[in-house]
Amino acid sequence: MSRHYRIGIGGIAFESSTFSPLHSTTADFHILRGEEIVAGYPYFENGTFEGREDVSWFGTLKARAIPGGAVATASYLEMKNELLERLEAVLPLDGFFFDIHGAMSVVGMDDAEGDLVAAIRKLVGPNCIISTGMDLHGNVTAQEVENIDIFTAYRQAPHVDAMETKARAVHNLLACLDSGTRPYRAWQRIPVGLPGERTSTFWEPGMSVYGKLTESDVVPGVLDASLWVGYVWADQPRNSATTVVTGTDPDAIAAEATKIAKRYWDARAEFDFGVPTGDSDWTIAEALKSEIKPVVISDSGDNPTAGGAGDIPLMAQKLLAVPEIASGEKTALLASLMNAKVVEEAKAAGVGAEITVTLGGVNDPVNGFPLEVTGTVHSIHPSDTIMGGDIAIIKSGGLYILVPQRRIQFGMPESFDRFGIDLHSLDIIVIKIGYLDHEWEDLTPVRLLALTPGAVNQDIVSLPFQRVQRPFYPLDADMAEPEWAPQIFAPIGE
Repeated sequence: MSRHYRIGIGGIAFESSTFSPLHSTTADFHILRGEEIVAGYPYFENGTFEGREDVSWFGTLKARAIPGGAVATASYLEMKNELLERLEAVLPLDGFFFDIHGAMSVVGMDDAEGDLVAAIRKLVGPNCIISTGMDLHGNVTAQEVENIDIFTAYRQAPHVDAMETKARAVHNLLACLDSGTRPYRAWQRIPVGLPGERTSTFWEPGMSVYGKLTESDVVPGVLDASLWVGYVWADQPRNSATTVVTGTDPDAIAAEATKIAKRYWDARAEFDFGVPTGDSDWTIAEALKSEIKPVVISDSGDNPTAGGAGDIPLMAQKLLAVPEIASGEKTALLASLMNAKVVEEAKAAGVGAEITVTLGGVNDPVNGFPLEVTGTVHSIHPSDTIMGGDIAIIKSGGLYILVPQRRIQFGMPESFDRFGIDLHSLDIIVIKIGYLDHEWEDLTPVRLLALTPGAVNQDIVSLPFQRVQRPFYPLDADMAEPEWAPQIFAPIGE
């Protein structure tokens, strides 16, 4: 007679910059509970996974937010405690799918995910198999590896394989339950910290470094081989690239972990941006010279998709200083400058009214500054479930400035469909974003990355690191190659 499995699901998925002056709170998170969690995964059909009727799924708490600053301690504890209470209510469990990002910082804590999974392990006991599918920009610690049975991570950046990876994590969990496997894990820290914008898998050397993970997949005794670039904007000892190889043969997984770590290390100096890069003045000048329109510019240092505050007005100031844009001869769009007060002022003034507002200097007063802008209220867009707040569009000269009530991310061109602005008609589009390939490549061949200030500044060496483990590349550019010695973790419960 086949066994019926009880499997829980939960986690807090968040990426946070310790260089951001903002603290994230519970209000910033979208939280699902109970049956809502299973319904939210596209790879579950009618509450089943891979058509299996021999599994009951128990959602606990799944919290997710766009990247930001470190989570306030009280907010983390509120979410953690609710997850644990819901988890305790559905015990006993055969398995648990730990759905996290892997780069959450909590005020006063160096390893938030490690703390959370240790608490989960204490509740579920040693016989429950825990599997996780993580973002490749997570920072993986020994505490996590001590408590998680099976790891897997995205192999694409931008993350077109996010759902595929999470489904693989669930598949791995069920496979281990079916076979009675309790795997070993080989963990190797790689002392390299690079931003995602330089380590995309859409061009070399990231394409090959990640593509060769498939070689490890077929090695006998290996269940999963994963490589994390890490999250570089965290001034914590755990900040680094990492590999974890999960499997049944300790020697095989150690050998693969060494091979993967060395491959990444050897390529460290070759990683580079996939589009032309320069300071803000250079990117705007290049855009104005281009015969191809529109030109898309990344305001990379204040990118909310990586943890930026989202209200540094440097690019608005630079664009409005261009006579052709100030006069309306050239057109540009800036997305976005979050400011709840300005949205209320625009709503009060009404569409078509002239208005003078102050943007910037609120969320990130360290890198930002207040900028006074006079223009007309072009349009007001009510809150919806995607944006999470009202948005005012202020037009000054030829510049459209999107001003949301809350920090949001404009990750794809279709994010702008509801605003009635034809992107192809614009000369310049400035987005607070990192990657400019994938959908943006379909919009225009001319894409530039501006090296701008902010909580996710791409100039890693200039950041005021105090607590990362040294030596650490690129802070210590001439450091010697580490002696690779993966730490092997024995099967949990044995």
